[in-house]
Amino acid sequence: MIESNEQRIVDAAITSRRSIRAFLPTPVERADIEAILEVAARAPSGSNTQPWKVYVLTGAAKAALSREILETSADPERLSEHTQEYAYYPRKWVSPFVDRRRKVGWDLYTLLGLGRENKTGMQRQHARNYEFFGAPVGLMFTIDRVMDQGSWLDYGMFLENIMVAARGRGLDTCSQAAFTQFHKIIARHLNFPQSEQLVCGMSLGYADPSKIENSLVTQREPISGFATFLD
Repeated sequence: MIESNEQRIVDAAITSRRSIRAFLPTPVERADIEAILEVAARAPSGSNTQPWKVYVLTGAAKAALSREILETSADPERLSEHTQEYAYYPRKWVSPFVDRRRKVGWDLYTLLGLGRENKTGMQRQHARNYEFFGAPVGLMFTIDRVMDQGSWLDYGMFLENIMVAARGRGLDTCSQAAFTQFHKIIARHLNFPQSEQLVCGMSLGYADPSKIENSLVTQREPISGFATFLD
């Protein structure tokens, strides 16, 4: 099969997507954000339900949200009042999933020079989630509570479209489940109704090439590890 230019462009946008954990302060034009969301909204959804809703944070709004979450996460008494509404990760970890999770964690901490004993450093790195890793744009995603599991699957395709469309414009992202613990704070700042549930957050901006954490490239299983061909 001859590889077309369109194929190379699409493949490059997909395969160059990574979770970026250090961004430049360079602003992202609103027109670019809107174009990314418009493209992403072409994601398929059952019966064209389009279950996604997006809140875009920049400037003072983003800074105020980050500040309160950081203050809360640093206070054990206040932190105890905040729990996730849904289980993003399995309640019981088994191989090979737990092995992959541990590997990416230790690969990141090794790059950052954080040994296993440096719990403070690890906590500080995790807290950078709540600063959107320095990105100029923070995205928050919600879904109506009436929607069920199938719509959450559709939502994943919408999120992937955002990340790929961003790459096509030279931008980078990091999708973040870390925000879900603080859904009460986020709902208050964004003023979204009780009928909506927080799905996740996402950082959007230009990657800082000088930061070593951005050199992390996670491994993927070969096709033989997850695909079965039947003739």
